[in-house]
Amino acid sequence: MKYFFFISICFALTACAEQKQPVENAANDACAYLDFKTPGSFQSAGVQMITIDGKYKVWTKRFGNAPIKVLLLHGGPAMTHEYMECFESFFPQAGIEFYEYDQLGSYYSDQPTDSSLWKTERFVEEVEQVRKALGLNKDNFYILGNSWGGILAMEYALKYQENLKGLVVANMTASIPKYAAYNNVLRSQMRSSLIDSLSKFEEAGDFFNPVYTDLVVKEYYTKHICRLPEWPDAINRSFKHVNQEVYVMMQGPSEFKVGGRLLHWDRWNDIKNIKVPALMVGAKYDTMNPAEMEEMSKMAPKGRYLYCPNGSHLAMWDDQEVFMEGVIDFLKDVDSGEF
Repeated sequence: MKYFFFISICFALTACAEQKQPVENAANDACAYLDFKTPGSFQSAGVQMITIDGKYKVWTKRFGNAPIKVLLLHGGPAMTHEYMECFESFFPQAGIEFYEYDQLGSYYSDQPTDSSLWKTERFVEEVEQVRKALGLNKDNFYILGNSWGGILAMEYALKYQENLKGLVVANMTASIPKYAAYNNVLRSQMRSSLIDSLSKFEEAGDFFNPVYTDLVVKEYYTKHICRLPEWPDAINRSFKHVNQEVYVMMQGPSEFKVGGRLLHWDRWNDIKNIKVPALMVGAKYDTMNPAEMEEMSKMAPKGRYLYCPNGSHLAMWDDQEVFMEGVIDFLKDVDSGEF
């Protein structure tokens, strides 16, 4: 009986040791992920203000220390990183290092009034300066851009893809004329009385009338921008902090009235020149035609398509599980060489 008791204790101790090992490994992984410092004489929760063009400061925030390093490019132009805070709930658990970033003109970065700054080409050079300041390179550097951030991501890849390991274009077609045409399709599906009401404000150039903006939000944004019954605080903060001057100058006064500097932007025929692995994300209810996103994935030599059947323009929120799982799988496949 004594021997049986002794053997039972040995088995129990062995089992405990086996259970303890994964816990210790997880703790070690967590410690390694959090083991980083940003440049400077003090630490500020990963925040680093980066100087661009020799005089302006842009806001970045680092999360983690890992082989996969992702720079998030928000939409707008001139929205903020805030609506992309949802990545904080997924990338750390997946062991992915990432950077939130407010582009020049956005709320947490400098907001100069020089209108000559608001050009796509300058934003591309800004991203390159941010990459250099963060020490990212072709062996670890991924870009994930949503909406306008997708335009910026594609433009960056076409000029600087030798510095990239992978690219994610989330919910942005490669042609503003195609985007405008699909917007007209979605608009035609609205009830005729609503279209008449919107047209009256648009014909008068009264795009900032509270009645008009309320109609656009309630009748369009809630169906095609974010379909959650209550918008998350992060999205609301991002909309609250948008720099309207920059947005209107580049995008135009309304989702229905593209009329800014991006009016003729079209890189459709250049997608074939993006040689790095590229994930194109489309969503059923998006303001971008999901069929175009799928076609782009076939045009890119190393393309993959992710479809979010319940998602809209912010599928990272309203089809979150599909979106995040697909993005993380892509990043890990590229990193491991299995793509």
